[in-house]
Amino acid sequence: MIHCKRVGVFVDEDIETVRRIADDYALDFIQLHGHESPEYCAQLKGMHLIKAISVSGRDDIATYKAYEGLVDYFLFDTKCPTVGGSGQQFDWSVLSAYDGNTPFLLSGGIGPDDAERVKAFHHEKCIGIDLNSRFELAPGLKDINKLRTFLNAINNGK
Repeated sequence: MIHCKRVGVFVDEDIETVRRIADDYALDFIQLHGHESPEYCAQLKGMHLIKAISVSGRDDIATYKAYEGLVDYFLFDTKCPTVGGSGQQFDWSVLSAYDGNTPFLLSGGIGPDDAERVKAFHHEKCIGIDLNSRFELAPGLKDINKLRTFLNAINNGK
């Protein structure tokens, strides 16, 4: 049986609220998807952190450097007026500029028809993908059949 990890997604939330919610819900990871500073992340030392980095081009990748050593993972997502969930993709080839030591998750508008594109993407520090808005029936409600079909295509090469 696969043990799922609980991830709480926070956007510019006050640190005490993050700590309280993480404790109340036994979260395994805290995903910071706003404008949290490196100092903010340092205050959450001891928690498993994922820091989202908004990307529209190659120059945005360097943002990670301020967070290196403070977080467990990065999540590279599409830069947009909101803080994610836009369903829009960015050019993954710009991730060739990532030369950090921290593993990352690939995000940014990955949808049900992107299995081949995901399988073709390679970077030594990429450890997984983030599937979100394009797999939803409604905000926060995933389409299990779409997820199952997509994951089978990724895992079985179909």
